[in-house]
Amino acid sequence: MEKLQISLAAARVNAGLTQDDVSKNMKISKNTLVNWEKGLSEPTITQGRRLSELYKIPLDNIFLPNKSN
Repeated sequence: MEKLQISLAAARVNAGLTQDDVSKNMKISKNTLVNWEKGLSEPTITQGRRLSELYKIPLDNIFLPNKSN
């Protein structure tokens, strides 16, 4: 899960968002987001879609960060 972890944290920072911003927007606990970013758990596909919209990146970049576009 390390690649997902790096991708989520980097995408959030690149979008100029804090963990609080994302957790409030997605209606999830900050702990859930922290666990995703640490690689302890993964978002569902529905949550991944919302993250891709929020971070303004393709969904593949969340679940397949090394895939070439």
